[in-house]
Amino acid sequence: MKIGNRNIGDNHPCFIIAELSANHNGSLEVAIETIRAAKRTGADAIKLQTYTPDTMTIDANNEHFQINEGTLWDGKTLYELYQEAYTPWEWHEELFKVAKEEGLICFSSPFDITAVDFLKKLDVPVYKIASFEIQDIPLIEHTASQGKPIIISTGIAIEEDIQLAVDTCRNAGNEDIILLKCTSSYPAPLDLANLNTIPDIKSRFNVEVGFSDHTYGSLAPAIATTLGANVIEKHFILDKSIGGPDADFSLDEEEFKEMVKAVRDTEKMLGTASYNVSEKVKKNRKFARSLFIVEDVKKGDIVTKYNLRSIRPGNGLHPKFLNNVLGKEFKIDIKRGTPLSLDDIM
Repeated sequence: MKIGNRNIGDNHPCFIIAELSANHNGSLEVAIETIRAAKRTGADAIKLQTYTPDTMTIDANNEHFQINEGTLWDGKTLYELYQEAYTPWEWHEELFKVAKEEGLICFSSPFDITAVDFLKKLDVPVYKIASFEIQDIPLIEHTASQGKPIIISTGIAIEEDIQLAVDTCRNAGNEDIILLKCTSSYPAPLDLANLNTIPDIKSRFNVEVGFSDHTYGSLAPAIATTLGANVIEKHFILDKSIGGPDADFSLDEEEFKEMVKAVRDTEKMLGTASYNVSEKVKKNRKFARSLFIVEDVKKGDIVTKYNLRSIRPGNGLHPKFLNNVLGKEFKIDIKRGTPLSLDDIM
């Protein structure tokens, strides 16, 4: 699978997404500078969110629309939150242009069908379905039918929700599916991360898999990488002091740079399954054990465990031959500290 010019899969570097979300705080200038900062961190992509308050909900303040669930946004109505957090659609073309100039892949999460069609005009290379939209099957069907890869977060989903979403994509003729393990808690506690679900998602649903992280710090993305995550998504903010709905669980430039480094270092350490040794290690094999004469011996002396031992360094005969040579005779006089050769014994 490819997203833009990037290959996605087990034999390719992890695809790292900086999530802009609401972290522009209502300023186009901040949004542009955030994209430029994302490039400096080493991110591969910048992701927007494409909705308006009216495509998300209605302007109502009865008990159904009040946020009162112990979140960072308690006390607001849904409409008020989305009014504060949305990215104006008229910004998108400029933000896509800036991302392209920076060499970043830019895409977005559409939250309704009109947003999908709007993003299609911008020729997005991939679409992202947010966690809370995984049950919006008409949205997933329309998005999958665009013929571009589709990323789906699973934050609120049970297994049946995920299976239905995957089946919907496949029935629309789209096999380029990436599921992101996600915990829809903001911020997400470590004990709810359940990162062992990552390899299970890959095998259970036969898709590419990644991790959308809402925990603090960069530990979880690094661990997710060891478990097979090929995509990492994390909220990114230019400066936490500007505030905003997502500021608390977002990483700033230095933190995000540390996360990217942690993921890349993890990839280096994971390497590939191999039993070959590097040239550097080969040089150190000289410090392995081998068979050495440890007492002066004369021609005709018997090889014993007292005059022949397996010791460092590795210049002598392989230790596996020890039992084969014990009891044989030396052909020549040999000084203590000489590596044994098969030519030395009868």
